[in-house]
Amino acid sequence: MNTDDIRVCILRVAGTNRDGDVKNVLDHLGVKADVCHLNRIAREQNLLDYHLVVLPGGFSYGDYIRSGAIFGKELKTKIGDELERFVRSGRALLGMCNGFQILVEAGFLPAIDGMSEYPEAVLANNASARFECRWKTMKNQSSNCKLTESVPIGKLIRAPTAHGEGRFIAPKDVLEKLDENKQIVLRYAKQDGELANGEYPFNPNGSVGDIAGICNPEGNVLALMPHPEDSFFRFQYPDWTSNSDGEYGDGKVLFESVLEYVRKKF
Repeated sequence: MNTDDIRVCILRVAGTNRDGDVKNVLDHLGVKADVCHLNRIAREQNLLDYHLVVLPGGFSYGDYIRSGAIFGKELKTKIGDELERFVRSGRALLGMCNGFQILVEAGFLPAIDGMSEYPEAVLANNASARFECRWKTMKNQSSNCKLTESVPIGKLIRAPTAHGEGRFIAPKDVLEKLDENKQIVLRYAKQDGELANGEYPFNPNGSVGDIAGICNPEGNVLALMPHPEDSFFRFQYPDWTSNSDGEYGDGKVLFESVLEYVRKKF
């Protein structure tokens, strides 16, 4: 499949605010991306026309109750069966920040033994008890994630965080399964590549095991808390005026890897 044949659905609802950022990145990469309201997809039932679904960041429905809870339950109610077929077909599902929270609330992650009726984990209030808007470093782990196969193991990816509820926590047995299944894809790290080991602010939210991103056991559903769409271009970096490392930032390698999976799969 050629890049310009890939079709992407960027799902939005009230409160989503990073859909335009994601579309801009995908347009730049030559991919056809549609920004679709959830109600439109539920009405038209055409999700399988797409190869990749993206749940972007934002504050869906104002993050009432808890972040991603309302959108997650609505997603499950309105298109849950279709989205499950989408995932089982090997198509790619990507969530960033609020998208991570939504996929956990809807049971698509961690999905230790398949989709779960109730959340198996939670992205809780940050340990700092405040909104964390910081540039963070993530380290790519040896994992089962097919969407990051083109990202070198150990590569450091710098991207900003913008969340109040990003502390990944789960019961002990779920955490053990995540390790056993190699579902932990990204961990927070220091700039020298050493893992944060829970140290603030390198781990900005107190996530257990420095977890910044996970995948499903099959490796075609990926979610992370930082925003790679906001570190795609070098000019998005806070130090861009004094940095001459080229046009692109670290987020590019992640998006290119996701698209490479789709190209090979279809």
